[in-house]
Amino acid sequence: MSRPNTTPVQQTHSGAWVIQTWLSFALAVGVMAVGIYHLPIDGWQKAFLGMGLLFTIGSTFSLSKTVRDQHEQERLTARIDEARVTKLLAEVDPVSLK
Repeated sequence: MSRPNTTPVQQTHSGAWVIQTWLSFALAVGVMAVGIYHLPIDGWQKAFLGMGLLFTIGSTFSLSKTVRDQHEQERLTARIDEARVTKLLAEVDPVSLK
């Protein structure tokens, strides 16, 4: 009995997608920083808003990494479960069940 190919397909991002995401990130941060700089408020208020911007960016990176890690863990768990089922099915002899 041959085993089906259960190798997962690795999905890769196109170069254009990677460039677009980095450019949009840089543009968003840059425009926000320029906007904070040009606000007609005191320096400490600008510093507070800038600190909030940096904290938001850091939290976004942490959240995206956590979501990615959870997704990879779920895929690994599903593959392990699938391997267990395949092993159990391979061990069952249909002739002995009759």
